[in-house]
Amino acid sequence: MRDMHESGEDYIETIYLLKKKNGNVRSIDVANELGFSRPSVSRAVGILKDDGLLTVAGNGDLELTDEGLKKAKSVYEKHTNLTKFLILTAGVSEEIAENDACRIEHIISKETFKGIKKYVKEHKEEL
Repeated sequence: MRDMHESGEDYIETIYLLKKKNGNVRSIDVANELGFSRPSVSRAVGILKDDGLLTVAGNGDLELTDEGLKKAKSVYEKHTNLTKFLILTAGVSEEIAENDACRIEHIISKETFKGIKKYVKEHKEEL
């Protein structure tokens, strides 16, 4: 499997969150959530299928594979920890922290994220 680009991470994270929220996910749900066109989502779904991260059931439901679920949970963990970290350290609103975390989660090193995760765990009562 090739390295995943930012948009691929956004797609699997969105599929993961929609699945948790709604129980099932179709391409149209992803398009609506991300504000992308159906053809864009269809192309991304094809790439994610080719990469072994996603399957599409006969009824159109999108299902993350074990590898896709693992990757989605990793991206989501980065997102939530970075959001908390930015609220704690920069004193920004949750909305700003969410938006910035969404960008940072794709480029942060493992070492830096490990330190941020440790910081958030040690300061969680301050949230």
